[in-house]
Amino acid sequence: MDKLIIKYSDVCAGFFLTAMFVIMFFSAYNDTATFDEVAHIPAGYSYLTKLDMRLNPEHPPLIKDLAAAPLLFLNLNFPTNVSEWSENIESRQWNMGKIFLYTSGNNPDTILHFSRFPIMLIGLLLGWLMYIFAKKYYGRHAALLALFLYVMSPTFIAHSRYVTTDTGASLGFFAALVFFTRFLQNQTGKNLLSAGSVLGVALLLKFSTVILVPIFLILGLLWIFVENYSEDIFAPKNYLIILWKTALVFLSSLALVYAVYTFHIWKYPLELQKTDTSAILTSARGQVASAALNKLSDIFVLRPLTEYFLGVASVIQRAGDGNAAHFMYTVYSKATPWYFPVLYLVKEHLAFHILTLAALVFAFWKIIKTPEKNPALILRWMREHFLEAAFLFFIFVYAFQSITGNLNIGVRHIAPVLPLIYILVANQIVKWFRVPRKFSNGVYDYGNILKYSFVGAMALWIVLDTLITAPYYLSYYNELAGGTLNGYKVATDSNYDWGQDMKRLKWWMDANNVPAEGQKIALHYFGGGSPAYYLGANNYEDWWSSKGAPQAGMYFAISANAREGSMATPVRGFTQASDDKYLWLKDKIPIARAGSSIFIYKF
Repeated sequence: MDKLIIKYSDVCAGFFLTAMFVIMFFSAYNDTATFDEVAHIPAGYSYLTKLDMRLNPEHPPLIKDLAAAPLLFLNLNFPTNVSEWSENIESRQWNMGKIFLYTSGNNPDTILHFSRFPIMLIGLLLGWLMYIFAKKYYGRHAALLALFLYVMSPTFIAHSRYVTTDTGASLGFFAALVFFTRFLQNQTGKNLLSAGSVLGVALLLKFSTVILVPIFLILGLLWIFVENYSEDIFAPKNYLIILWKTALVFLSSLALVYAVYTFHIWKYPLELQKTDTSAILTSARGQVASAALNKLSDIFVLRPLTEYFLGVASVIQRAGDGNAAHFMYTVYSKATPWYFPVLYLVKEHLAFHILTLAALVFAFWKIIKTPEKNPALILRWMREHFLEAAFLFFIFVYAFQSITGNLNIGVRHIAPVLPLIYILVANQIVKWFRVPRKFSNGVYDYGNILKYSFVGAMALWIVLDTLITAPYYLSYYNELAGGTLNGYKVATDSNYDWGQDMKRLKWWMDANNVPAEGQKIALHYFGGGSPAYYLGANNYEDWWSSKGAPQAGMYFAISANAREGSMATPVRGFTQASDDKYLWLKDKIPIARAGSSIFIYKF
């Protein structure tokens, strides 16, 4: 068995990634535009065709560029002679997105299919890099198990199919950590430039990657400490040298950011850039940053960097402001520290959590069984397993920042820690297999049979769970939350309902002859799809709670996100008008669902 894995491990890895691509492609084929895609796709197209970054500056451009690249071959219409192209920046990206997708003569489904394809490739690239580096550091068995956990993850299957930045951010974090630790362990000029270039790419994928700057500084100092723990660990020269080299990594990454942003603002009017900066940064601290950035943007050579740091400042402001979120039957006006821990437990396979528990038990068992216990042993382990230590440090920092932060809008925001967890769990499971069992007289080691049977059963459970979920991976919840059908009770938004089921609502209406005799369907929809485009403008009527119940005989369709956000109990201090609570819907039972996320009632 071991010889077969060694011989065919790359083939197995290719099979895993092919399976992931097939699942992603076909499960997303009939998904309508999700909420964020309406902003991201037109923004990317405008960057490449107009060299103007007025749309969606709160995200770096690289993911949007890649998503828009295939669209250059479609001869699309992108009107800039409309007022929406120059209106207030808060509504500009959304209105231009709707115009580009639905009212400019373009085919929105074709645009979605082409623009999602590069994101799927990014998901496959992340899986392949995980496999390559896990194979190098932990062996082929651990690499294949980690890759299996990745390609079967509902979180990555779901969010590697849409034009969003989450899978790209996960790729950036993972690659940057690996290349920087490689540089620390072998500080050549080539490795320094590689680490800087990869960090630069990461910074262009999502603004949250700026957290790598302080993390790299700490890892650099930590490496010098553990590298010299048996000698002079407090020699100032060693620390100054590593700080200088880390600074060079940052400077080389910033050079790449500068070059990319120079391209993206080439035809972006300076006065509009200043106006947009002031309109985006409206908080007290934001206004100070806005004034500084606008002053610096007058210096021509600094304009690209001022645009980049506008994005960083806008993310910091957004995180500070927080958002209202439905979570566990309650609507919160601010973040709750339980949000991400609970979603991590219910949005990944339960079988994976059982494997994680087995890996933790084994790891603690090894610590307990170690006869020698002293700080020097810990430092020696960190030196010999520095990549593993870096992974653990990053997981702790990122998880702490997410839990204590003020932005609860989806498990996708903790996706960057998942590839690291998959690798660490897989490594411990494989080590567990290799623990010898002492039997005399040639008795067969039945312990390994039990181990393989256990892991095989968990793997089979994961595969079946993944296949059964198709095509509703965005809405996936495990057994702890009552499964996918009931997951909306825990949390909605990008965890469950992002507007992906509009086309499925159309199918249900056609199959059930709705509307009949000119009677419209009442609709409260959340997402990036266009009801007018998919349903027909004369076949539906926008509806909301304060309009009261539809008349007898009418159908009413409501997105899970709107339904749960209206009917859940507001947290103390967060007021909600009674007219907005859908009180007339509370005792009604849905007669059907469109996909997983749109509830349908008949009155």
